[in-house]
Amino acid sequence: MAPAVNPVRATALAGILYMLLAGLFFSILDTTAKYVVASVTLVMMLSIRFLMQALVSTLVLLPLHGRALLRISQPRLQLLRGALLAASTVMAVSALKLMPIGEFTAIVMVTPMLVTVLAVAVLKQRIAPIQWLFVMGGLMGTLMIIKPGGQSLGWGALLPLGCLLSNSSVQLLTSHLGRYDSAASTHLCSVWFCAVLAVIALPMGWQALDSFKLWGLMVLMGLMGAAGHFVLTQAYQHAPTVVLMPFMYGHIGFAVLGGWLVFDHVPDQWAVLGMLVIAGSGIASAWLTVNPGIQAKEARS
Repeated sequence: MAPAVNPVRATALAGILYMLLAGLFFSILDTTAKYVVASVTLVMMLSIRFLMQALVSTLVLLPLHGRALLRISQPRLQLLRGALLAASTVMAVSALKLMPIGEFTAIVMVTPMLVTVLAVAVLKQRIAPIQWLFVMGGLMGTLMIIKPGGQSLGWGALLPLGCLLSNSSVQLLTSHLGRYDSAASTHLCSVWFCAVLAVIALPMGWQALDSFKLWGLMVLMGLMGAAGHFVLTQAYQHAPTVVLMPFMYGHIGFAVLGGWLVFDHVPDQWAVLGMLVIAGSGIASAWLTVNPGIQAKEARS
């Protein structure tokens, strides 16, 4: 007789698998974007990507949620989130033109720690003093990757940092909107906002393409964006954050692999060290966040 399967463990393993798949899908999206934007205008690429992502998301989410998917109670904040997501995406793709995928992904992984800072500044939340140590660790890792004063990106270094700030604002706003609207409604509203905005700007960036490969890659970007957000949602429905957080940083590994396979890029020792510092700080910060007893003890000290 086969041993019984622990349902809690099975659910957690499913959540981990979903998180790893999310990292893989988003890495494919970023790798494809870096490849395509070298030949296609930014506006045209984002138009096709967001239109495809919006259509696929609608086809998947509408049968699951019905008309409730179309109900939003905070339209102004939803539009603001969409605008921030659009700005974050533009800066992300622009940064990918200038820097390797793995290094860029590692910088974006500082987002959870920066959200902690914004929660203190904007929402007046209290955190343990040791949390600031992890935040500083994430920022130090970012500086190791960007290498200001050395072989730096110049003004281009502002692009990943701007993407980090706007992405953190999106996450903070997402958390606030979660009190009023469903995650599915928020996602669909934002992705359609970005799609409409990109299509409006499309006449300024349209170019004739006779490459079926490039058209196919832009469609792939939309599919990977929709799939990534879907499996990420599934991950958080199957397992708690403390279980998933270490595997979220697997996204960096997939990104480095994509950069090596497609662009023949291997990070230098400072970049690797920066990635490890960011991942370690992020995992430690997440562990402290989901252990409120330890955090409260630190806050009183």
